[in-house]
Amino acid sequence: MENQTNSFMLMLSSLSDLPSLQLPLFLVFLLVYLMTLTGNLLIVLLICTDSHLQSPMYYFLGTLACIDMSYSSVTSPRIIFDLLTKKRLISLTACITQIFFLMAFASSEIFLLSVMSFDRYIAICRPLHYMQIMHWKNCVLLITGVFFGGLVHSLVHTILLLKLTFCNLYTLQSFFCDLPQLLLISCSDTFINVLLILITGIFPGGGIFALTFCPYIIILNTIMKMQSKAMRSKAFSTCSSHLTVVFIFYGSIYLNYFGPKFDYRFGENRVASVLYAVITPLANPLIYSLRNQELKTSLKRSLIRLLMLSKNKY
Repeated sequence: MENQTNSFMLMLSSLSDLPSLQLPLFLVFLLVYLMTLTGNLLIVLLICTDSHLQSPMYYFLGTLACIDMSYSSVTSPRIIFDLLTKKRLISLTACITQIFFLMAFASSEIFLLSVMSFDRYIAICRPLHYMQIMHWKNCVLLITGVFFGGLVHSLVHTILLLKLTFCNLYTLQSFFCDLPQLLLISCSDTFINVLLILITGIFPGGGIFALTFCPYIIILNTIMKMQSKAMRSKAFSTCSSHLTVVFIFYGSIYLNYFGPKFDYRFGENRVASVLYAVITPLANPLIYSLRNQELKTSLKRSLIRLLMLSKNKY
């Protein structure tokens, strides 16, 4: 396998069969990637510099922004490069490396969304015990567990992937390297690989899915019992932002890994791949920045400080 990964080349599929669309697509994907980096970096900077956002909730949100920047950087630069150069060739080594990091960050985000759900449950349903349960030491341990779980999950799939052989020059049915598409072009028996995807999707994946959604049944019930309309509105806004992010992310993963294997030529898989690899990391900062009042207030404070500093200079 070592010699093969050093010399074996793969051809990535094109986003469009029309040459006239290459430049517009390049500009669109470049803009989306820059917006993803800017939006997530802005969230991280606001959380790090604003004392009003120094709480576990925003600590987790900042971690989510870091994961999304990394997650997007695994695929988007390569997509943008291929749209510009039109080569679309990638070595097997680079392809497997891309899959490893893509799965590591995607798995870490799944674990983190579950942790964020637990954080909201404690904050809304057990507010008097919040700081006792979610103190900084526990937050650090939770984040460590998030990244450790993501790395282990990705490493297991990657080790099994390295045991496969690939025969000829193939075109991947995707414009970036991902596990399902690479398994389709293997000459080896991929039964164990596919079985592992199903097992991790049904058992650990199903358990994490339940841990993410079940607390919201209790949370929504608690919100409806709140006397203060302002408190209900604030709690509902925070929870709805998180649930929207969860639905988009889980939906894109389902379409990419467990959805029907449509013919890539007709565009269904292209749409699922774009949603999974490109749109989701951009959606998160947009959803949180538009729906989270404290982030919007923090941004206004930061802009006012910058304006005051610029006025004092002149």
